[in-house]
Amino acid sequence: MNVLLKSIITCPECGNQKVETMPTDACQFFYECENCKVILKPKKGDCCVYCSYGTVPCPPIQENKPCCS
Repeated sequence: MNVLLKSIITCPECGNQKVETMPTDACQFFYECENCKVILKPKKGDCCVYCSYGTVPCPPIQENKPCCS
């Protein structure tokens, strides 16, 4: 199985999108939108900002493994 490491994060406040490389060794709980400076946090039930706001879930979820939460 190929794990995708690029994900497009979309800010729910301003709609800004940015391609980011996901970490493979840690979960990312916070993300600052470079446009409006809002700090994104995972939605309830999600393990990281990529699972909540990205186009691709984080690597552990892609591999059907538990996430860091």
